[in-house]
Amino acid sequence: MAVTNGQISFWWQQIGLPQQRASLPGSIEADVAIVGAGFTGLWAAYYLKKAQPDARVVVLEQRFAGYGASGRNGGWCVNSITGGRERYLHSHGTDAVVAFQQAMNDTVDEVVRVAAAESIEADIRKGGEFNVAYTPAQAARMRAFHEAEAHWPGADVQLLTAPEAAARINVANALGATWQPHCARVNPAKLASGLAAVVEALGVQIYEGTTVTQISSGQVQTDFGVVRAPAIIRATEGFTANIRGEHRTWLPMNSSMIVTEPLPPQTWAQIGWGGAETLGDYAHVYMYAQRTADDRIAFGGRGVPYRYGSRVDADGLTQQRTIESLTDLLRRFFPAAAGAEIDHAWSGVLGVPRDWAATIGFDPSTGLGWAGGYVGTGVATTNLAGRTLADLVLRRDTELTRLPWVGRKVRKWEPEPLRWLGVQAIYAAYRAADRQEAAGRATTAPVARIADLISGH
Repeated sequence: MAVTNGQISFWWQQIGLPQQRASLPGSIEADVAIVGAGFTGLWAAYYLKKAQPDARVVVLEQRFAGYGASGRNGGWCVNSITGGRERYLHSHGTDAVVAFQQAMNDTVDEVVRVAAAESIEADIRKGGEFNVAYTPAQAARMRAFHEAEAHWPGADVQLLTAPEAAARINVANALGATWQPHCARVNPAKLASGLAAVVEALGVQIYEGTTVTQISSGQVQTDFGVVRAPAIIRATEGFTANIRGEHRTWLPMNSSMIVTEPLPPQTWAQIGWGGAETLGDYAHVYMYAQRTADDRIAFGGRGVPYRYGSRVDADGLTQQRTIESLTDLLRRFFPAAAGAEIDHAWSGVLGVPRDWAATIGFDPSTGLGWAGGYVGTGVATTNLAGRTLADLVLRRDTELTRLPWVGRKVRKWEPEPLRWLGVQAIYAAYRAADRQEAAGRATTAPVARIADLISGH
């Protein structure tokens, strides 16, 4: 059976591509202009209108709401602090980091709550995050991770033996796993589509098919006119490189996914996976997966990580060798599913700051705000960003606006060809490390530690 390649994502194909909303009709004025109708922009619009119903909020989108990473990701609504907690210890202290983690834990529940309250049917089910180790080096990293997490309130990570891990999700030859409860599986396109409809019903104007070319204090320039607003939010994540002056702000990292045909009950009886856990691993070039609501396995990984010159998107088109490598890894994980057909493959871009940690901010003097750089953890983090941006725009001093990621400044990525060469070298090193460890190396390969230093991760 032929694999559907691209066409945005399986998630969108499953529910049908939306009819594009009208483009910007010409130059207009607003109270808040939001550039980008992904999760960040939609959540910011939602909380702004909830807090101030009479605010004139406009969202500008080049394609359609949820077209980018918001409608293509692995569907992990997880509590991860992008970039890790440790980077904030010296600058903000332990209490601030603990508060950040609690905010992320609460955010997972907030997404679930809003979806239920607004009748957004997005296949959300909270089953926790399950990460498996299947080489001795991965098992060593897993144990070290669990030991470090045990010192943090709110981490709630449990270490599972090999039999305990297999009883939850039967990954072939697993040596153990960790599980933590703060993660929900979701169909991201359903969530994006439903959220867009909700904010429209609140009175937000979403203009699609509208390309933003430049953002400056007080105005957004588009191909259909200028939007003037005292507050402007840049919520373009992996597509930020397309905006004038922002080419080196965040690196657009490519990630790819495949999804199987629906698997029969006898296959699931061998695999297990009845608790809606999201599935990851302790490899350097890590994978991510979920059991979908219609009993498929959606399985993702890096593929071709970066295109020269920060080029982004080809409507999700994925290279054949990436499809084959993901398929091989899926079958290595689940021999019981080795005969399953792959129905769909797709790719998308996510934003990566130079230090691999998400940022958010708002400058009252210019009226310019931003959020992004989620490095793949955006399904939950975008909700926290949306709530925080609403508070910042409305000049509220809240617990959210005092979190340590607010107002962080990150240096730009190197110019080409250094950017391309660096990313290629980093991922070649990580793949080499995974090969060495799969061959039996008991500790983390030194080449991976060198790649960590170079990447700033």
